Amino acid sequence: MKQVMRKFKRGKGWARYLYILVISLYIISYVFFAKSIISLNGIETALRYILLVIFVLILLLYIFVNFTKICQKKYKHVLISSIIMIIVVVFFSFSAKVIDFLYNKISSLSKNDSLNYKTNLIVLNDTKYDDNLILGMIEDENDYEGYTLANKLIKKYNVTNKIKTYDNYFDMLYDLYERKIGGVFISGSYKTIYSTESDFSNIGLETKVVYDISEKKENDSSSLNTSNKKLDEPFTILILGVDSEYDELDASAAFNGDTLILATFNPNTLNATLFSIPRDTYVPITCRNNAYSKINSSAAYGTECVTSTIENLTGIDIDYFVKINFKGVVDLVEALDGIEVDVEEPDFRYNHGYDCNGKVCEQNSDRLWGKYTIFIEPGISTLNGEQALAYARCRGLYAISDLARNKHQQDVILAIAKKIATINSYSQFENILNTVSKNISTNMSTDQILSSYKIIKKMLGNMLNDEDFINIQKTYLEVYNMNVYISSGRISSALGYYEASLKDIVKTMNINLGNEDATLIKTFSYSINETYEPVIAGKGLTQGITNTTLPSFISQSKETAKKYCDENSIDCSFTYIDENSQYYSDDIAEDLITYQSVSAGTLVRNINSIDFYIKGASVLLD
Repeated sequence: MKQVMRKFKRGKGWARYLYILVISLYIISYVFFAKSIISLNGIETALRYILLVIFVLILLLYIFVNFTKICQKKYKHVLISSIIMIIVVVFFSFSAKVIDFLYNKISSLSKNDSLNYKTNLIVLNDTKYDDNLILGMIEDENDYEGYTLANKLIKKYNVTNKIKTYDNYFDMLYDLYERKIGGVFISGSYKTIYSTESDFSNIGLETKVVYDISEKKENDSSSLNTSNKKLDEPFTILILGVDSEYDELDASAAFNGDTLILATFNPNTLNATLFSIPRDTYVPITCRNNAYSKINSSAAYGTECVTSTIENLTGIDIDYFVKINFKGVVDLVEALDGIEVDVEEPDFRYNHGYDCNGKVCEQNSDRLWGKYTIFIEPGISTLNGEQALAYARCRGLYAISDLARNKHQQDVILAIAKKIATINSYSQFENILNTVSKNISTNMSTDQILSSYKIIKKMLGNMLNDEDFINIQKTYLEVYNMNVYISSGRISSALGYYEASLKDIVKTMNINLGNEDATLIKTFSYSINETYEPVIAGKGLTQGITNTTLPSFISQSKETAKKYCDENSIDCSFTYIDENSQYYSDDIAEDLITYQSVSAGTLVRNINSIDFYIKGASVLLD
């Protein structure tokens, strides 16, 4: 052995130093490469470890062979093999960098550790804040921003004003606008949450912040991260649209609930279903003791409230959620160099009073009209980022409003998915990952996200075989208009849904999840003269009205009200009143109803009895 070492030491110095340098660089870069490649949990596990073993054997082979060659003074071989090893070192370094970049970006999607909660004290713009103003506050102690954080704000700024409590935000905001109170304590995201209501559409411009306070708290949706599913088995995912004021998405970003899409995916068949739930659908809100309201109102109470409300509506357990920042769609589509969408021709010429001249037109990503208005030609078009977002938001130009927007959002999502599958450069891939990581958050763990590798691999295989890389089954919830009571006698429009339509959608989703067997179709008819339309679950099924609301009987006759009560099994009483009654009205004719004890817009299913008061002699009628 000593003789061998003497031969080695007699070799040329540059060869020995190169030999030692290459071994050192190889070992260091290999350690970083191994650490990175091991982190890719669930991706080609056997192949990754075989590859690591092969690279160790290569190193051992280099050490043994080149030690011998230096002893034999065959330096040409040492030089060539060392150059090859340096190339491998560069490969290790580059691969480790790429893998770490990928892993960090994927990890950043799981923003579940904590949320930044914020509460503002706001007043109307022309109100001068002082200690004499009466301030409104929510009385629900479980409302963290409206109650707990509001009380901390009071203590922090030594607010001594008189406080009036409310059981809901709408009554409180109406009283603010009617100047019955001077200010309110409300979520820091109040502009996003309430600007979708017509009465508060300009709330961001009409109010100003006096004080604010913020605090980090455990993620409200952390309890949802309980699914142990990997993405190689059927799963459900709830897509939540966040209408952020910024071009990045913080985990605490509130959302207005305008975009709610429940999706199922079966990795075995590569079939997906998309159920866009209209924002005005009138349903029980689980976190408010199942009080009925528009489904988008659940967003004000956090992700967990939205999720449980949709689970209650559909009976389908939700495994994961994904929050997507609307403004991030612009960057994502730009990174993809545009997407191809068949743009639906509008039904109307004007959108919010703006003349679109036969095109689709909408506000830009900053919600500005005028010179910033986005125009899109109907038909198959390649949309840029601003156009894609505008089309996904647009509803004012279509007769079916929200339902049209839901369809457009599904079309945009599908177009983005198809375009992502065509990425052919690392720079574009890096660009897209940067955009996605800034604008998406989810309750999936990093390992769960990585488990989607097998799905992506299967999709790409389909594309290479000229097959659809994914099959998407669209759905359509049939709805009807209804007027509902919201607060203090106020009525708002909402949407009821047909039970048959929802059942068909739920059945389709359960079949895709493997929870139900598909119904075998034994007959099929086809006409060459008819355009084939793919089956859309839920569409055309208008049986089973789920909710009806009480109409107003003011200025109606007793007979009209009594007939309605008899048809709906409601106990009704009728009382004649004179001018001394608080319910008397000079504007209503004799023998007509002046007041009803239950407000119009109240769900009939919740009404047991109604008292009606009729202008006339003060006589109690049976």
